[in-house]
Amino acid sequence: MLSHVHAETSALSHSDADTAGAPDARGEIAVMTGDQARALRILAAVGGFEHAAIAGFVLGAAAQRVPVVLDGVIAGAAALAAVALAPEAVGYCIAGHRSAEPGHTAALEFLGLRPLVDLELRLGEGTGGLLAHPLVVAAARVMHDVATFDSAGVSDKT
Repeated sequence: MLSHVHAETSALSHSDADTAGAPDARGEIAVMTGDQARALRILAAVGGFEHAAIAGFVLGAAAQRVPVVLDGVIAGAAALAAVALAPEAVGYCIAGHRSAEPGHTAALEFLGLRPLVDLELRLGEGTGGLLAHPLVVAAARVMHDVATFDSAGVSDKT
């Protein structure tokens, strides 16, 4: 599915948008999940280049099975577009933080993501992602480097 989305989205440019016939994006994200044509029309009509670029980045990362730390309302909105195009991409999204912007909370709730950090940041400089990064790295190291009871030879002592 993700490679199919890549082929379709790479052919779309911002100038291809039919903004006159574009649907109203408010409240539409829930009904467009999996409807690629509709998702692309909405992204082209109301998203900026940054939304399209980040959505493409999320899709590309998911296709390569690489997690993405989302930082802030723009990244959250772009992730909504990516997930509308390929619902399985949400499995590669990590909510770095929850910003103070109400739209970011709505995006995270829709995506079913729980933020790692919730400090009501709104600086717009990637600070939430920077704060979350050590947590993601630590979690990966725990998963890969910490011994299990079996590998450490710990037995059930009753």
